[in-house]
Amino acid sequence: MRGLPSAGRGTALALLALVVSVAAGCSPQRFVANRVAGTLAAGGDTYAADDDPELVAAALPFSLKLMESVLASTPEHRGLLSATSAAFTQYAWGFVQQEADAAAFEDVERAWAGWNRARRLYLRARDYGLRGLDSVHPGFSDALRHAPAAAITRAGAADVDLLYWTAAAWAAAIALGKDDPALVADLPLVSALIDRAEAVAGDWGRGAIPTFQITFVMVRPDAPADRQAAAQAYFDRALALSGGLDVGPWLNWAEAVCLPREDRACFETSLQQALALDPDAHPPTRLANLVQQRRAGWLLAHVDRWILPPLDESGNEGEPAR
Repeated sequence: MRGLPSAGRGTALALLALVVSVAAGCSPQRFVANRVAGTLAAGGDTYAADDDPELVAAALPFSLKLMESVLASTPEHRGLLSATSAAFTQYAWGFVQQEADAAAFEDVERAWAGWNRARRLYLRARDYGLRGLDSVHPGFSDALRHAPAAAITRAGAADVDLLYWTAAAWAAAIALGKDDPALVADLPLVSALIDRAEAVAGDWGRGAIPTFQITFVMVRPDAPADRQAAAQAYFDRALALSGGLDVGPWLNWAEAVCLPREDRACFETSLQQALALDPDAHPPTRLANLVQQRRAGWLLAHVDRWILPPLDESGNEGEPAR
């Protein structure tokens, strides 16, 4: 989870100018819309450094719809397309999907409604990312589906944000849409996008790419024979690039590596490491760390739902975690 766009005073004034110009039918409409788009695309620090996830969750829907409204007037604004893809991805994961996961214990219907909503938001984010790539490389998204190996070489280091957010949104949608064969069949396209991002700018985002790869290498169909060794290499790389200050590597390691092998000690230790990090140590990622720590705490609190408790000396299950 990265910085989210904010609607500050400058954005509000520019938006007001846009509304006035539209109402009056003025020719500067496009110019003003581009100014608003640029302001939104460059925003993010206010949300990213916030220490109140609930406040951000309540504010984000307005920001998301504002971004979409401005895109209606500037449909090929590369920066805003990238920011919108990122914002929808983070909102869907940090707030919609987490709420659905928690609801699954008590209300399965509510959980499924939340998961389906999150999947739709991820697909919307993916589409904005693909539009962003098309805006700088015309025909990219169509070529990606028909000749991915050739198409992906058109993207370079300047496109790493679009490559990353498109891949992240697409992968998340697939994870929630395993009952959709057509969607699952797109997994190789996610591989192409994230591998290109790694190849052209692997250190982007303080380890965002290797953090993603910790999880992805464990499920991608073309993974190396020793998936865990590959995940370990990505984990080490992510820790190095983030200076050990980000929760993401520990959380992904716990869920993608420790949990599938039912290694309770690994799972608990990784989550405890995630919770021990100080979210204030790096303010630009404070919100992301707080949201991910909330998930880590939830996973740890319900560890016995994921992995059976250890046996006591008599061979019976020990006391469940409280």
